[in-house]
Amino acid sequence: MASADKIAVEVAYATPEIQVVMPLEVANDATVEQVILLSGLLETFPEIDLNVNRVGIFGRLANLDDGLRAHDRVEIYRPLKADPKEVRRRRAAQGKPMRKGET
Repeated sequence: MASADKIAVEVAYATPEIQVVMPLEVANDATVEQVILLSGLLETFPEIDLNVNRVGIFGRLANLDDGLRAHDRVEIYRPLKADPKEVRRRRAAQGKPMRKGET
């Protein structure tokens, strides 16, 4: 249980092979960047570059200096391999139907 000056948060990152959700207890004034650094995910996944990878809180884009609230989940996003809108446009132009889970 979090004390008055600490809050519980999670940091999440996923590759095509694995998903990691790291629970942390941090100072109640911690920032997105601070909890990512504390999580150890930058060492575990050296491909993460906070100058390139976007981050968010529960699916909404966030800045590294944004503050957190108790039970927030900080997410580190991988760059897209293809723009989903462009893929849909190409498939529609070819007359191919989209199947669930495809991009």
